[in-house]
Amino acid sequence: MTQPIKPHPLFARFYARLAGPALEKAGVAEHRRRLLAGLTGEVIEIGAGNGLNFPHYPPEVTRLIAVEPEPNLRALAQNRAADTSLPVEMRDARAERLPFPDASFDAAVVCLTLCSIADPHAALSELHRALRPGGQLRFFEHVQADTPAMRRVQRALDATVWPRLMGGCHTGRDTQTTITGAGFTLTTVGRFDFPETRIPTPAGTHILGTAVRSDHGGKR
Repeated sequence: MTQPIKPHPLFARFYARLAGPALEKAGVAEHRRRLLAGLTGEVIEIGAGNGLNFPHYPPEVTRLIAVEPEPNLRALAQNRAADTSLPVEMRDARAERLPFPDASFDAAVVCLTLCSIADPHAALSELHRALRPGGQLRFFEHVQADTPAMRRVQRALDATVWPRLMGGCHTGRDTQTTITGAGFTLTTVGRFDFPETRIPTPAGTHILGTAVRSDHGGKR
């Protein structure tokens, strides 16, 4: 049985006031635009946070279901949605158990959220189920580092203080493998460091790309 989600109000406030603006200053808006460019129809975004993606959705999106279980972030996202022309419906739900029928959406978006979901494989399997045949997954996530030395640092952090301090975030997940394991076929993947710093950081390696819903689902 999936455990009830634990709210992280302190981290939510930290993200909304400090972490989110810091990412924007570092240039994350350009990655958000690349992530969402060309989307059309009915879209679901899980872990929508405080709605920083909303201004970057193209007008061809006719409906956006934005899932966010943290009440403080969800309230901020609702306010942000009111300031855009995007047709947004905020939903309080867990990514691992989405309350939507099979084949409900044309596309799904995950943006800097799979690192903190308790069971990312279950979440991606749910998105696979909720997408229509041929539906597209868009992803932008920080992931497992390229070098063995940094991967050791990530394992040490993830086993100790990082998830507790950062709202459940894990620095070293192999998200690309999890995406394919949930039944998606990768179509484009870019791998890069963000933000660009002289000294590598544990959460600096990112992937951004697209995948499509395969005919078969991933194993739970």
